[in-house]
Amino acid sequence: MMGVFQDLETYGHEQVTFFHDKKSGLKAIIGVHSTVLGPSLGGTRMWKYTDEQAALRDVLRLSRGMTFKAAVAGLKLGGGKAVIMADARTEKTPEMLAAFGRAVDSLGGKYITAEDVGMSVEDIDTIRKYTSHAVGGSNEGGSGDPSVMTAFGVFQGIKAAVKHAGLGTSLEGLKVAIQGVGHVGYHLASYLSAAGAKLIITDIYPNQIEKVVQEFGAIAVEPDQIYGADAEIFAPCALGAILNQRTIPQLKCKIVAGSANNQLEVDSDGFDLFRKGIVYAPDYAINSGGLINVAAELDGYNHERVLAKVSKIYNTIADILERSEAEHIPPHQAADRLAEQILAEASLGKCQDKTLELCAR
Repeated sequence: MMGVFQDLETYGHEQVTFFHDKKSGLKAIIGVHSTVLGPSLGGTRMWKYTDEQAALRDVLRLSRGMTFKAAVAGLKLGGGKAVIMADARTEKTPEMLAAFGRAVDSLGGKYITAEDVGMSVEDIDTIRKYTSHAVGGSNEGGSGDPSVMTAFGVFQGIKAAVKHAGLGTSLEGLKVAIQGVGHVGYHLASYLSAAGAKLIITDIYPNQIEKVVQEFGAIAVEPDQIYGADAEIFAPCALGAILNQRTIPQLKCKIVAGSANNQLEVDSDGFDLFRKGIVYAPDYAINSGGLINVAAELDGYNHERVLAKVSKIYNTIADILERSEAEHIPPHQAADRLAEQILAEASLGKCQDKTLELCAR
């Protein structure tokens, strides 16, 4: 148990709650990292983890990333995340989703859920029957699938990274290696193809590969071959921790920019990319389009306003890369400093009328 509390101290979480429902088989963890800027919001990931420790580590890293993502995106929201330990393709049931909806509701709005890996708009619709603290559904007030906006934001960020890397202002003829062509990866492939980029792709699901090959003329490679692909841009759009000591030496790209969360396995991997001269667009800064999209439901969804806000991810990535260059630090560190500055200023504002003792709690 001490290991769990050490993890909480390391990542700085406010609350982590474990849920188990014997009847439905639900085993879930909800991590609330911060509510300094507002209630925590983050998707639910359904995944067949190898063990509980792997699930806990994922929810801790992901929820912390959501805090930084919301801060850099300029949202009045904190960071949270949930994981359900189950195979989304074989073990998901309406009863399990209902139990999870009740679990979310028991937190009284401190955590607002949305979809993530292994979850769908329809699943959010089911969850919303048991709690009002869920966004991204298709029913009344829902914004639907956020993956299109996530991909649009990544596309904007890629354009900023391309310019920063000295590759011009057009994507015409540039080669992009996309790892994972599911929901977000597919839409990103569509944007990139329309802009004239050449696609190299991989995925663990053959039907998803076939769809992108047929629609966009992509070249498919085996999963392990994507790292060494001859491409200017590597776009990780699957699971995290894929940039590490094994994969970074294989990279031939000039830019890493994709939608996956927690792409760096450890912090030092960001320094390795920096030393190698690879421009890295920090994941939580470039992939915030989906969060911006679902968060807009809380104030009354307006598609045009969302589109305009997601377009500004171009400016966010440009600013972070300029800060990185000016301060001679890796982009992931520049992004962290920006998020920490925003959070510190917000925390100070909350504490102005309180004692220091209360503020520290």
